[in-house]
Amino acid sequence: MANPYAGEVVLVLDGRRHVLKLTLGALAELEAALEADTLVALIERFEEGRFSVRDVLALLLAGLRGGGWQGSAAELSAAEIGGGPGAAARAAAMLLARAFATPGAGDDAL
Repeated sequence: MANPYAGEVVLVLDGRRHVLKLTLGALAELEAALEADTLVALIERFEEGRFSVRDVLALLLAGLRGGGWQGSAAELSAAEIGGGPGAAARAAAMLLARAFATPGAGDDAL
């Protein structure tokens, strides 16, 4: 089971469950892959529903790598995603939301 408080999201690829997470390294890879000015611009695209399939795949790949997956972009593109394109887009959006969630008011760990 994924831990949403740790920014984790579950995605099923080719019938196999994977935990995705956007680590700092995964975020840097994502920024480079999308040639984005900022990740805020990417977040805004998702919030406004202006994201592309390329955005979704790049987010999923970064999250999979952050979760320890060793596959390639080509393998992800060829994989069957449980729940189809809608589930893929929801998982990508959840990754962004969970990666940048504001800690609770009582969280003194920062």
